Amino acid sequence: MLNAISNGFLLNWNFFLRFSLQTEGKEGRRGGRESERKDGDGGESEGVMDAAERKQAVLSVAFRYLDTYRELLQEEGERSNSFPKELYLCAVQELSRYPELVEDVLKLQRWTEILHCPSDEEKESRKKQVRPLFRHFRRIDACLQPREAFRGSDEIFCRVYTPDHSYVTIRSRLSCRVGEILALVREKLQYSEDQPVLPGNLILVAVTSAGEKAVFRPSDEAVFTTLGVNTHLFTCEPAELDSLLPLPEEIHWTPGDSKLHDMSAEEVANQLVAFDWELFSCVHEVEFVCYVFHGEQSRWRPLNLELVLQRCSEVQHWVATEILQCQSLPKRVQLLRKFIKIAALCKQQQDLLSFLAVVLGLDNPAVSRLRLTWEGLPGKFRKQFQQFESVADPSRNHKSYRDLITSLRPPLIPFTPLLLKDLTFLHESCKTFHGELVNFEKMHKVAEMVRIIRRYRSSQLAMDTETSPSHLQTKAYVRQLQVIDNQNLLFDMSCKLEPKDT
Repeated sequence: MLNAISNGFLLNWNFFLRFSLQTEGKEGRRGGRESERKDGDGGESEGVMDAAERKQAVLSVAFRYLDTYRELLQEEGERSNSFPKELYLCAVQELSRYPELVEDVLKLQRWTEILHCPSDEEKESRKKQVRPLFRHFRRIDACLQPREAFRGSDEIFCRVYTPDHSYVTIRSRLSCRVGEILALVREKLQYSEDQPVLPGNLILVAVTSAGEKAVFRPSDEAVFTTLGVNTHLFTCEPAELDSLLPLPEEIHWTPGDSKLHDMSAEEVANQLVAFDWELFSCVHEVEFVCYVFHGEQSRWRPLNLELVLQRCSEVQHWVATEILQCQSLPKRVQLLRKFIKIAALCKQQQDLLSFLAVVLGLDNPAVSRLRLTWEGLPGKFRKQFQQFESVADPSRNHKSYRDLITSLRPPLIPFTPLLLKDLTFLHESCKTFHGELVNFEKMHKVAEMVRIIRRYRSSQLAMDTETSPSHLQTKAYVRQLQVIDNQNLLFDMSCKLEPKDT
């Protein structure tokens, strides 16, 4: 998307250049028939001055763009950094015709230096502590820290498993290629006592908890962002691909009482809202556009947006997991009531992401089929849940949800999947380019959606800063949910709780 915007600036610059030449040509022909008009000081003609002002206006917008997306452009590398350089060369060629552009040309020169050669201070500020990869390491101290935005240049720790479920821990950039990951794994295995013989041709595979496998190509980039809630990276030789199995803890489940029984619905809801706000605040508005416009071609770009989408899926499976692991019918009914209350509190605090995720989790077929459990629910809660289901109703283009979100004032957390659905429809129904011209009508519509996202975050959400032991325990629980995302396993658990003939 940044490339499309950059091309738009260059196309506009060339358009205004041709327009200026046409203006001068007309002025010249008119001068052959009548005296040339000049200002009182013998300056340039009015038409040429207008052309210079138009060019300055284009540069003013370009500078605002560069300032807003400075860090993203530095991350993008040569693909986007060529834009200010090309614009700078275009402007230099016209300095003799438009001397009033000299300040802007010097500013463009500084921008090319900034994007290609960041200062030592900038390099130092971009250095961050190496962090564990999302949910792969369950460290309490790490999950209690405020969430910060991830960037492609950030370094992380990640576990890569072998067919026997042993693993090596590698340190890698988020945006690195699969070939680099395999080289790091090979180096680790070379010095591993568990692997005396160095394997031959290695491949990198993502294995889900349901046993589904996806083989990555060596040229694929930033595969870490494509991993689901309970998806892990495996490395093996091609002949061993069929032998790969999910981790044992993801295949088997242990019935038991939920920790949720000892936590208040208010505290859990507060922590859900706080964590969702942190995740949503980390998403740069450009990530929404890149996710839709580029898709698989630039998966590392919308990294923080991927985390929000994973969180939505995680909360849905968390609701189902907690209810289906509970063996006692009365306690299941209590959990059902608590989840409905949590959904109501999230809606009240304008966190529509967790609100709808909880509602969709309760609508999971493995949960909704529990007839005895739902019959034990008081009528008041059943009626309330029916109202929540109406908000999640997708009929008439999600009219109930859209009416609700229109009535709210910021700060609020939208249901992100629906935002992406709207952007995708806009992108696929309108062409981005018509020949060599940018479809600015489409860009205006995209910009309007970006402004809406910006408005959702136009004020800061009040965060709870309590540090009591119970508060920290709830916070750690909410930020590292233990979930089962294998739908077949969830349905088997449901049938064991309430067999089909009951």
